[in-house]
Amino acid sequence: MILGVPEEILENEKRVAALPETVRSYVEMGFEVLVEAGAGESALHSDEDYEKAGAKIVYGAAELFSRSDLLIKVKQPCQNRQTGRHEVEMMRKGAVLITFLHPAAPSNHDMVRMLRDRNITAFTMDGIPRTSRAQLMDALTSMSTVTGYKSVLIAANLFPRLIPMIATPVGVIKPAVFLIVGAGVVGLQAIATGRHLGGIVKAVDIREAAREAAGSLGANVAGFEVPTELAIGEEGYAGALPEQWLEKEQHALEPLAVEADIVILSALVPGEVAPVLITREMVGRMKPGSVIVDVSVDQGGNCEATRAGEEITVDKVTICGRMNIPGTMPVHASWLYARNMLEYVKNLFKKGPDTLDLEDDIVRHSLVTREGAILHKGALKAMGEA
Repeated sequence: MILGVPEEILENEKRVAALPETVRSYVEMGFEVLVEAGAGESALHSDEDYEKAGAKIVYGAAELFSRSDLLIKVKQPCQNRQTGRHEVEMMRKGAVLITFLHPAAPSNHDMVRMLRDRNITAFTMDGIPRTSRAQLMDALTSMSTVTGYKSVLIAANLFPRLIPMIATPVGVIKPAVFLIVGAGVVGLQAIATGRHLGGIVKAVDIREAAREAAGSLGANVAGFEVPTELAIGEEGYAGALPEQWLEKEQHALEPLAVEADIVILSALVPGEVAPVLITREMVGRMKPGSVIVDVSVDQGGNCEATRAGEEITVDKVTICGRMNIPGTMPVHASWLYARNMLEYVKNLFKKGPDTLDLEDDIVRHSLVTREGAILHKGALKAMGEA
C-alpha cells in the first residue's frame, strides 16, 4: 500500500504530516512512502532526510495524489493553483484520506461532498474522541496547545497599547485585560501566556471542571453556570447549548467583553459549527483599540463579525480570523502532529497495511465519508441532512 505525504498548500500552512522519524516507522509497518519534494522544508527537514528514512521523493502534487492509496495531510484539501485542480480531484477514486477536515464548517461542505462523490474514505483528526486510549492520537489537543500560545502573541502584536503594568516617571500604565472564552486546551494555554505577558486574565467556560482549571492558572473566573447535563457533551467536551441558553451566555459575556482589551475566542463543540457568543452589537460596544482573536474560525467562529482568514476592523475593534495558527509554528507543530498521525495510522491499520479497522471506536468517531456517503453526524447536521 502506498502512503503519500503531500506538501501543504493552504495559505500560511507550513506544517507537514510526517517527519523522517515517522516515515521510518511507516516503512517498517509495510507501507511504501512517497513524499512530495519540499514538503518538509518549512519544518526544517530536507528531501534528503526523508530519503534516508526510506521515502521516495515525488516531484509534483498530481503524481503524488494519483499514485497514493493512503494520503496523510495536515489541513483540508483545497484548490491547487499550480495544477489548476482541486486536491480531491487529483486523488485516486476509492483512496483513503486522513487530515483535519472540519467537516461541519460551512466553508468545507462542498469539499466534503466532493470526497463523497469521489468515493474517498476520509477521516478527520478533529473527530478523535477524548479518551485515554486516544491520547497519543489526539492532534486536536496538540494543535490547541500551539494555538493557545500563539493566539495571545498575535493579539499582543495587534494591540495598540502595552500589556503589562509599567511604572514610569509620568505615571503608571495600567495592565491590559484579557477575556478568554472557552477554557479548554486552547484557553488554558492562552491564560498562561496572557499572565506571562503581564495582563489581567478573566476566563469563562460553561463547564465547572474547566472553570476550576482556569482558576488554578490564576485567571479570574467569570461565572456563567449551566446545568451539567447541558454543559458537558461527549468525552468531557463542551455541549451544544439550546438557543435559549446560548442567548443567556451572550448576555453574560457582553459586560465582560465591553471591559476587555483583548478577547480570545476558543469555544467549540466537537464536530459542530462553533456557537456565536460575541454578536455584532457587542463588538460595537467594545473599547476602541480592542482586539478579538477568534481561533474557532475553522468551525465558523465565535464572533458574528469574524471573517475567515481575514483581519478586519469593526467600530475600531480589530477582529482576527486567522486560520491555521499552528501552521505558523511549523517545527514543533509538525513534530507533535506527525507523532499523533503515526499513532492514528497504527490504530487504523492494526490488522495490517491493507485492512482498515472500521469497527474501532476511535475510527468510527473520526470517519467522515465512505462508499459514496457522508457519515459524520456533525457535518450532516450542519448541512441540514441529518
